Amino acid sequence: MADKITLVCTECFSRNYTTEKNKKNQTGRLEIKKYCPKCNKHTLHKESK
Repeated sequence: MADKITLVCTECFSRNYTTEKNKKNQTGRLEIKKYCPKCNKHTLHKESK
């Protein structure tokens, strides 16, 4: 079953996105390049605790 996670911008540390992650398929931390409205550019977003 997929768990809900929050993605945090690595530059300004704002929590912009939520998504689902299947822990059986993806064991590591999720890292996605997405648009951050606070930074006004595309930045790397990482999975938070």
